[in-house]
Amino acid sequence: MDVVFIEDLRIETVIGIYDWERKIRQTVALDLEMAFDNRKPAASDRIEDTLDYKKVAKRLIAFVEESHFELVETLAERCAEIVLNEFGVRWLRLTLAKPGAVTGSKAVGVIIERGKRPT
Repeated sequence: MDVVFIEDLRIETVIGIYDWERKIRQTVALDLEMAFDNRKPAASDRIEDTLDYKKVAKRLIAFVEESHFELVETLAERCAEIVLNEFGVRWLRLTLAKPGAVTGSKAVGVIIERGKRPT
């Protein structure tokens, strides 16, 4: 299985359950691992044959910046749905972290896997 990844994509959004969180923008950080057969793009050397990680990142940035979810779980699920449905990815592992959300920790968040993991 080949994996295309995006690491530490930081995006400002409204996220949280407390009233004060609903009034400010906070940073979330996304890590994605996406299954993609890289043999065709490796042979053609053409961007059109790839899973274009720049397009994936831009789409997620636009979505997350406009979102207003309470839970990181909900935001992670919606991001996974976008990647699976719009980019032809069959499997992904997505980490969504909320840096500084818990005093004394670097970050908290969720890791989800969706789709069928190729072997």
